[in-house]
Amino acid sequence: MSRERKRVRMCNVRLNDDEHRRLTAAARVVRTSLPAYLVRAGLAAARDADATAAAVAGQRELVTELFAARRHLGQVGNNLNQIARAINSGAHPSEVDVVVAAVHRAIQRVQDAADQLLDRT
Repeated sequence: MSRERKRVRMCNVRLNDDEHRRLTAAARVVRTSLPAYLVRAGLAAARDADATAAAVAGQRELVTELFAARRHLGQVGNNLNQIARAINSGAHPSEVDVVVAAVHRAIQRVQDAADQLLDRT
């Protein structure tokens, strides 16, 4: 192997137990060592920087969606408090069904975004 192609640089990587287990299993599937697997995966990501940037952008969109859903849940929580106060005073506000529907929509938004984030890990 020529000097230009020979790998002479060394890089240390710290992994937690789960990361090590998952990466070792992936390396085993392609019948290579963990260091070789990490080099190949890293080089593939470096070659396709646009795809890597797209993945990061997609993750940012999901985080933005989670924050929007969080704000929405805060607003809905305020409405629920107002409805609870009205019910406790003997009234039956007409907004109950609307607020409950908003709670369900907000819960679904959070669930969808969380599912997408989990699918990417």
